[in-house]
Amino acid sequence: MAIHASCHCGAIKFEVSEVPASVTACTCTFCTKRGALWAYYTPDQVKLSVTPEVDAVYSRRGFSKHHHCLVCGCGTFSVLPTWVDLKPDFEHPRTSVNVRLFDDFDIASLPVKTVDGRNLW
Repeated sequence: MAIHASCHCGAIKFEVSEVPASVTACTCTFCTKRGALWAYYTPDQVKLSVTPEVDAVYSRRGFSKHHHCLVCGCGTFSVLPTWVDLKPDFEHPRTSVNVRLFDDFDIASLPVKTVDGRNLW
């Protein structure tokens, strides 16, 4: 079942190929301030439709690219490495999407896993 999502103004849209088994609430300072709940997919499971002039990217340490809309400010998706034994695996990237942007979907039905990002990285 494909799920459609978009930022508030619709300039950044995406579709994921399936319902996530769970979502992640990360406690790092970035995710906490952003207020996102994340679902992780391989790049081929996400179809992006991005208006380039409004897609802004934030990257604090250079290996994760966090996208947000310059028009409405919504944090939309991130492109990041897979983590193995607390080390980044750049050969197997992931796309994390903010499930709070899912259209017509009850995110409260999904289990939430909390990751202690404040103390892990």
